[in-house]
Amino acid sequence: MRNLMVKLKYDGKDFCGWQVQNGLRTVQSVFQETLWDVLGEKTPIHGCSRTDSGVHANEFCVSFRTECSVPCDRLPLALNAKLPCDIAAFDCIQMPNDFHARYNCRGKQYRYLILNSQLRDPFLHARALWYKYPLDAEFLNAQAQDYLGMHDFSAFCSAGSDVQDKVRTVSQCGVRRLADNPDMLEFTVTADGFLYNMVRIMVGTLLQMSAGMLKKDSIPDIILSKDRNKSGFTAAACGLYLNKVLY
Repeated sequence: MRNLMVKLKYDGKDFCGWQVQNGLRTVQSVFQETLWDVLGEKTPIHGCSRTDSGVHANEFCVSFRTECSVPCDRLPLALNAKLPCDIAAFDCIQMPNDFHARYNCRGKQYRYLILNSQLRDPFLHARALWYKYPLDAEFLNAQAQDYLGMHDFSAFCSAGSDVQDKVRTVSQCGVRRLADNPDMLEFTVTADGFLYNMVRIMVGTLLQMSAGMLKKDSIPDIILSKDRNKSGFTAAACGLYLNKVLY
């Protein structure tokens, strides 16, 4: 019996998130059916996180135990021969017997892409947020530094979350304009964990600060308020990517 971790990337546009939901196309349901077909056994799978409908992943880790002897370097090839075009496996690693993709995760990095142009790009539809008003990347980056540190991020959690402990530690956060595409802004944030819609609310808050709808340097006060009504809107799912999983 081996304990394996497979790394996936997927375009979330046509998925209703990661977790299995009756009657809906989800990443988990599509991937596990393919995995079971390749392995010849129905083994439980464990995802590193839950991504919402429309959210993408550059790296998503799945662990499972199997008696199948397919070598690790061959399993991604076998999976990709059967997976649909919007999911791909790109690595497989044999892990210790007690490894669990979710419970052993020490942190994650998310990436949010904003097309900052007066003109739409059809090739970025559902893959980046189109925002036509001018944005100052240096200003946004300076404001984003106030997210750093250990805080109660209740003000950046959507209603409906049943998580009681909303304290998270953000270790990296920044905004930059991509050198190879000046119309594209990238927001990245790394933390030991994230709340429901936390990254999308962080982005929405920065955009409302840029628009003058929220005061400059107001993020510390918003955090202290623990009030969701004080922070910005929830930015669209299309620009969000799970970028790295940290173990």
